[in-house]
Amino acid sequence: MSRPSLFAFLLLASLVSRLSSQQSDLEQSKKRLDEIRLERENLQRQQMRLQSQVSDVGATLRNLEQQRDATNRLVNTIEHQISGLSSQLDRSAAELTLSQDNLADRRAVLQRRLADIYRRGPLYTFQVLLTAESFGQLLTRYKYLYLTSRADRVLVEDVTKLTRNVKRERDKLLGVRSELDQKVVQREAEIATYDKLTADRQTQLTQLQRTQSQTKQRLTAVEKDEASLNTLLATLSKTKKAADANRAARPETVNTPMAGSLTTSDIGKLDWPVDGDIVIRFGPDTLSAAQGGGVIHWTGIGIKAAVGTPIKAVAAGTVVSVQRFSTYGLSAVVQHSNGYYSLYMQLQSAAVKEGEQIARGATIGTVGGQNSARGPHLYFEIRGANQIALDPIAWLKNRGR
Repeated sequence: MSRPSLFAFLLLASLVSRLSSQQSDLEQSKKRLDEIRLERENLQRQQMRLQSQVSDVGATLRNLEQQRDATNRLVNTIEHQISGLSSQLDRSAAELTLSQDNLADRRAVLQRRLADIYRRGPLYTFQVLLTAESFGQLLTRYKYLYLTSRADRVLVEDVTKLTRNVKRERDKLLGVRSELDQKVVQREAEIATYDKLTADRQTQLTQLQRTQSQTKQRLTAVEKDEASLNTLLATLSKTKKAADANRAARPETVNTPMAGSLTTSDIGKLDWPVDGDIVIRFGPDTLSAAQGGGVIHWTGIGIKAAVGTPIKAVAAGTVVSVQRFSTYGLSAVVQHSNGYYSLYMQLQSAAVKEGEQIARGATIGTVGGQNSARGPHLYFEIRGANQIALDPIAWLKNRGR
């Protein structure tokens, strides 16, 4: 086997190995997706039983929180699958390109060989044998013709195999693209479900009779700040869509590159904004008795760090808000070009201003939160389409926490 052919074979083997590993991850992710969907279906059946009893509004609210959490995890799992399928799509495209290049090379060789055979004519073989001047020369020429004929057959077989391989790789590529499109549709459907559950939760929340004033004040403050944040992000998203539509209508700006994208390909690759232990985990959390009890749904994570610790941006983007919230304290919101947001809260001070474009790793501000129940920490969120909260742990680099 020639050196170029050996290199191409080793490259193809490496791509196939990585594709097999990626396929295994996708299968595990699909299994997890089915488990979460089953969990949500059980919760929905439980909700119907609770609604028939009507009396326990608190239980209905807790059930809606669990459903919303399950749907949120569904969206995060689908985001992982989209990331895996995107990588698989790239690898399939690379394999198809490699197969097409090999096929083109072998076809070029076959065409030159056929041209040589045509120029020599149908009687070339007999002429070569009949013009031999000795029996030894006759045997040598016969062996040459035999080896040449066998090489021609191998060449034709190679072209046939490569043609089939190109077709197979093209079909695989189309299959991955189709599955990726289906996952995008699934994600949009789950986002719609999440929005409905959020609306249901809001309706139930207004019916809930709180028995402890501290819990009532706590949840009211969090709810108000969450609503303010959602309103802010929705307004920013609407403004960005209008700006994108305006840019698309102007031909001179259509090809202008957008900086600061945050996509599913970044899952598990983002640097941590600060180094520290997790003191608030994403999802529902039961408050302690000292805090009044009750359940609060965290849409981000809290990372413990000393007061004054510099906070770094996880991705490039534009600072669209620097303001103070009652429960989150001083907060900075960074908008990324594809509609995602990263939020940095419980700041002691901010080092950025609204409208400022920042690079990945730029200093957002410093850690505060010393007067909060969790002590000094950074509260960090990632928001995706429709302002849905995504689990930051899935997006940040794994550090064994």
